[in-house]
Amino acid sequence: MAFTAQDVKKLREMTNVGMMDCKAALTATDGDMDKAVDWLREKGLAKAAKKASRVAAEGVAYATVVDGVGVVIEVNSETDFAAKTDSFQDLVKNLAVVVAQQNPADVEALKACKYPNSDLTVAEIMQEKVMSIGENMQIRRFNRFADNTSVAYVHAGGTHGVLVNLAVEGGIDATEVGKNVAMQIAAMNAKYWDKSLVPQADIDHETAVQVALMDNDPKMASKPAQVKEKIAAGKLNAFFKELCLLQQDFVRSDLFQGSVEGYIADAAKKLGGKITFVDAIHYTKGEGIEKKVDDFAAEVAAQVAGAAK
Repeated sequence: MAFTAQDVKKLREMTNVGMMDCKAALTATDGDMDKAVDWLREKGLAKAAKKASRVAAEGVAYATVVDGVGVVIEVNSETDFAAKTDSFQDLVKNLAVVVAQQNPADVEALKACKYPNSDLTVAEIMQEKVMSIGENMQIRRFNRFADNTSVAYVHAGGTHGVLVNLAVEGGIDATEVGKNVAMQIAAMNAKYWDKSLVPQADIDHETAVQVALMDNDPKMASKPAQVKEKIAAGKLNAFFKELCLLQQDFVRSDLFQGSVEGYIADAAKKLGGKITFVDAIHYTKGEGIEKKVDDFAAEVAAQVAGAAK
């Protein structure tokens, strides 16, 4: 598989490794990006790979709790300016109320629901909003928690919407705990909520990377295979600590020093009850949506060339 200079640049951004090493990795792996990341890690050149940055679309990722039902929703617009208008913000909040109260099965079902304080459907209201705001708008996704205790958190005006679901015992108020966990999710973007959820294939893959890393280390290469595997297994805690929410270091070290699960247990004990993390949903605005990026200089050049003809 051939690779381009853009691929080399992307690998460099993902791993923070030098350009020549990235080129060597892609050459050795026939241009396979995932294998190239592993190749660099096995050579001890990259500690871990950052996820490739995704192009953001405009709009809002919003979370709220309505009559005990937690809702998280993403609605997209063409520009950030439109997303910040009161009209757009009110639309998103009302859509969350519809999701909470009418429990639509999917986006199409949501569009068929009655809009709050109106005889119109959501789809009809959306058409009116498009006409009044002057931009295309789309409901992208939503989810809800009807059971347990939900806590919502919206970061930076809608770049992230997080909904945390907790099982709470003892009649205590878990709102602050839930918000702090939601902030952790927005900040650290864990791939899994708990180490028990990590697929065995991922664990086996990480173990293989750690063994290969020792194979390439002059001080470790001569050790027996079973010893290397045992050492690799011991390093899985660091792997879980990076990827799993409950095993991550709690970012609010001013409140608690330790893991997120340790913070939840400690906070619940101080409140006189018990709190168990059940689930969470994290929406990042525009995640995975390709947004057209105009090259202004190229556009001007094209116009000049056209005018010259």
